[in-house]
Amino acid sequence: MNIFLTGATGFVGGELLVNLSQKAEVEKIYCFLRASSDEEALKRLENIFTLHDDFFDAEKIIPVIGDLFDEDLIKSLLTNKMIADTNVIIHSAANTSFSKIYNDVVEKVNIGGLEKILLWAKQLKHFETFLYIGTATICGNDIKLRIVHEDESPNIHARHLVKYTYTKMQGELLLHRHLPEEKILIARPSIIMGDSRQVVPRSPVILWAVATINLLRFVPVNADASLDMIPVDYAAEAIVKLLFANRKNNVYHISSGKTSATSAHLLSVSLDNYFKDKPRFYFPDKSLINQVKLWAKKRLTEECELFAYGEYLDYWNKTFTHPGELRILLAGLEPYLEFMNLGQVFDNSRLLEDVPSVKQSPPAHVYINNCMKFIEKIDIMEGAVNP
Repeated sequence: MNIFLTGATGFVGGELLVNLSQKAEVEKIYCFLRASSDEEALKRLENIFTLHDDFFDAEKIIPVIGDLFDEDLIKSLLTNKMIADTNVIIHSAANTSFSKIYNDVVEKVNIGGLEKILLWAKQLKHFETFLYIGTATICGNDIKLRIVHEDESPNIHARHLVKYTYTKMQGELLLHRHLPEEKILIARPSIIMGDSRQVVPRSPVILWAVATINLLRFVPVNADASLDMIPVDYAAEAIVKLLFANRKNNVYHISSGKTSATSAHLLSVSLDNYFKDKPRFYFPDKSLINQVKLWAKKRLTEECELFAYGEYLDYWNKTFTHPGELRILLAGLEPYLEFMNLGQVFDNSRLLEDVPSVKQSPPAHVYINNCMKFIEKIDIMEGAVNP
């Protein structure tokens, strides 16, 4: 099997690359990535393996330099005879930003870039499977406080909290527009946070939000709303096993499901056990977030409810050198708080039944204990300024 992998240097893509490289069934992995030279591309791929001391097989892992923004990408892929023997395409590349200032870029990468790869795939002689790494959150924000099943998405009428989930929904529609059903495999991970192993995670994605919430300690969300979170190593292992399995379906949630779902409260208990020097967590009604914003702007009037929580106001005054820092953090954090309030859990019974070798994911409030030192080192302000 020869695999063409996009997003190989990303959070999920990096784990997929290492996992696939260990499979005897895989002969070559063509890794599509941006670089100014073959040497730079090879070095970036080597770094993926160096992080966790994995073996790098230069005979098996082959860089393919390119850019999803390139208007001539389809032509350059078609004229590259080296990758003409591709059997499987795994499209993991995506812009995952929640920030509205990147909406145009998110669309160009996640929709425009995907369509170019699809148009190339259709012309490959040996093409068998297109594995699309989507997201379970394409179900939108109208579904709340319940279990979500695969067949509920994509729904073109769904409303989305961020452009990212909208583009991933459109991506699935593109697949069905261009490819026959038998060549489509869609893996929809839920919220991917950290790594269940005692290793440095490849990315602070989602962990940045956890670190920020840990710093604030006053978090306007429903503390008991279910959160469907999985570690990146579990996500990658499940996706690879799914690729090689005798599947009955072509869409699967890669998720915690009801059995291993967590909540803000359960995560806070784990964080409290490690960060003992901070105020206790408090989860007020989400309506108070507007008062927090006004307080950060020094525009909150004294009769407002927030002043009843003087312990946290004093703590913020000591923690932040300027109230503007709190405003920046809240701007970056707000989409995450909205996702937390949805209470969505993604049914994983289809995956567990069709691929018995995939077991239940560990709960996030358990495996997060292996991420604490990494959370401690996250540059929270940098993450907020450059989401």
